[in-house]
Amino acid sequence: MRSINGTGLIVAGLAATLAALLFPLWSYADRSGTGLDALNSQTVSTRFGPLSALDRDFVTKVRLAGLWELPAGQQAQERGTRASVRRAGEHLVTGHTFLDARVREVAARLNLELPNQPNSQQRQWLGELDAAHGDAYDEKFANILRGAHGKVFSVVAQVRATTRNSLVRELADDANTTVLDHIKVLEATGLVDFDDLARDAASAPPSAPATSTPPPPGPTDSPAPATPVTPSPTYSLPPAASRPKPAHPEKQQKQQKRQKQREHQEGQEGQKGQKAQKEQPKRHTASTS
Repeated sequence: MRSINGTGLIVAGLAATLAALLFPLWSYADRSGTGLDALNSQTVSTRFGPLSALDRDFVTKVRLAGLWELPAGQQAQERGTRASVRRAGEHLVTGHTFLDARVREVAARLNLELPNQPNSQQRQWLGELDAAHGDAYDEKFANILRGAHGKVFSVVAQVRATTRNSLVRELADDANTTVLDHIKVLEATGLVDFDDLARDAASAPPSAPATSTPPPPGPTDSPAPATPVTPSPTYSLPPAASRPKPAHPEKQQKQQKRQKQREHQEGQEGQKGQKAQKEQPKRHTASTS
């Protein structure tokens, strides 16, 4: 009896060992959905280079960012109680006006259809900002927008590092410059809770695998035109255009020098005016005596 039990244990142990050895082979050899498989199956060819699912998702995200961050920036210009918050709002309006024109241009050349409404999360953020006022509004604006920009910043970096499409690469360059500018100007408000940002990042669930959701739609023969985002009902965006050429370094230095000279001159004139105002009562007293 003991011999039979011992033999059974040995057989069971050998079976478990064999299963452990075979499981990795089965799980990887027969499974589709690895990173390389997803890249190959979800990439489409364009004359600007291969267009991956990540590329298409990035183009959509750039468009979505403008659909809610531009109106949020305009609202901050009107409702912000601090000058730094109003300045951050101005940067958001300027940056996303430019970036929205760029993403519409890229999408049109790649035959990609773009959304015309913010997603549910973005509408929720806009609702929170609508309900806030005073100091509470300033804090919500700085932290909600800084958190959102921090999340998209890593996506921009990943796309810029891996894309094989020249149009997407150029858009990633523009997005990187714009997002970093917005991060800095939001942090300059002095209201960003960095501890909360760190806790939020640490508690965030891991990213879903690339194959867990359907890939973004690819190019279509006749995509619906994307409506330009506008900072106000009376302001319309210019048609999509190529990226503005950066100013020549020497020309930019001269412009900055002239600006400093003007500011210095204005400061001296202001000091002279204040001095003259102080001297007027003295002269009046001397003349009456």
